Amino acid sequence: MNADQITLVQRSFAQLAPNGEALAALFYRHLFELDPALQPLFQHDIALQGRKFMTMLVVVVRGLDALDRLLPDVENLGRRHVAYGVHAAHYQIVEQALLLAIKERLGEHGSPAVSAAWSATYQLLAETMQRAARDVTDDMLTDARPQYERYEERP
Repeated sequence: MNADQITLVQRSFAQLAPNGEALAALFYRHLFELDPALQPLFQHDIALQGRKFMTMLVVVVRGLDALDRLLPDVENLGRRHVAYGVHAAHYQIVEQALLLAIKERLGEHGSPAVSAAWSATYQLLAETMQRAARDVTDDMLTDARPQYERYEERP
């Protein structure tokens, strides 16, 4: 990622964030349309999941200026997602759903450059998460399941 891409992501997110609930709902709608088999991975209230999604986007967007501090958290997120049943193939579907939702929500304020910047951001995050996920062994997953579960909010 370069500085121009970071600026585009941060500026466009400033437009998206005030109506984050709508962005999250649109993201999940697209995700489940693209791959209905992913729906069972989300066992909690989807509105709650949407709030978690928006919280993570806020952390990511703010952290783009300090990747050295952001990426260790992204690695941990990748490890946790193994416990949730996320596989490497899911990352491409998530990217498609995210970019569709962002494009729809931005409307006329979107551009190919903004889409490319969000794609670059997502690719960085996805590659970081997948790299960390590959290091998770079955033993680690079994031993750590209670640790991962503490991140899940109970309705």
